[in-house]
Amino acid sequence: MSACSTASQINIPSYHVLGCKVHAADAAALTDLVEEGVESRKTCIIANHNLHSLYLFQRDAKMRELFSKAKWIHADGMGVVLLGKASGATLPRSTRVTYVDWLPMLFERAAMRRWRVFYLGSKPGVAEKGAAILRQRLPALEIRTADGYFEPNGEQNERVLEAIKLFRPHLLMVGMGMPRQEYWILDNLDRLDPAVVLPCGAAIDYAAGEVPTPPRWAGRCGLEWFCRLAAEPKRLWKRYLVEPWFLLFLVATQWFRRLITNSGNAEPGEGTLASGVMGAETGSSIE
Repeated sequence: MSACSTASQINIPSYHVLGCKVHAADAAALTDLVEEGVESRKTCIIANHNLHSLYLFQRDAKMRELFSKAKWIHADGMGVVLLGKASGATLPRSTRVTYVDWLPMLFERAAMRRWRVFYLGSKPGVAEKGAAILRQRLPALEIRTADGYFEPNGEQNERVLEAIKLFRPHLLMVGMGMPRQEYWILDNLDRLDPAVVLPCGAAIDYAAGEVPTPPRWAGRCGLEWFCRLAAEPKRLWKRYLVEPWFLLFLVATQWFRRLITNSGNAEPGEGTLASGVMGAETGSSIE
């Protein structure tokens, strides 16, 4: 199945960070892109990049394939925005969009438009707890959940796919953490009916109160990572204390290469840290 084969009517600038394409969309623009995807009645992946995914992108061919199939890719971490700004791209802080900040706006639009939302992920009981809280806030929200604790191959996965098929969601949110959620989307993309597919990490865990929500000032200052590390040190220590050094090494290496070759006109994503030239896009076809 080809994803998002129709052109978008919304112009979104893009830039490159360590070979990874990112669209400079704020929460309002992303919500409009979701609506456009729903109205297209085609399968559309809207993915996101943070420092962890940049790390995985460099080392994992399957992650690179998933991102190649995504129509839109937004910045889910301030680190990505800062890398883009360091290259000269004009990026307001509002282009960093986490699900903690975006979920209320997205679900308000879903309730207003009567979109059906299927959330796949989280521990047993957590997603449904979060969904129940969301239904109280938005009675018109149609949301169904299934936990992410199942074997990705075999009978359990077949039951998950059947549940999704029967519900016929407009939005399919997959929150099983990177890279498992991206693997699942990629492995099952051809078996999904048209929907906007959102790899979303622990999005509903915050709504359920399972994970403490970092202070929003921390996110605006680029310190949300520290709050998350303090809340889940065993799970996140490598992501925040080890992986950034690998990325820093890549950044330094690419900067050094540019310095000695004076290749200031290199193509975006080919030996450059990021492209400071932001071109508007209309979401051309990605097969």
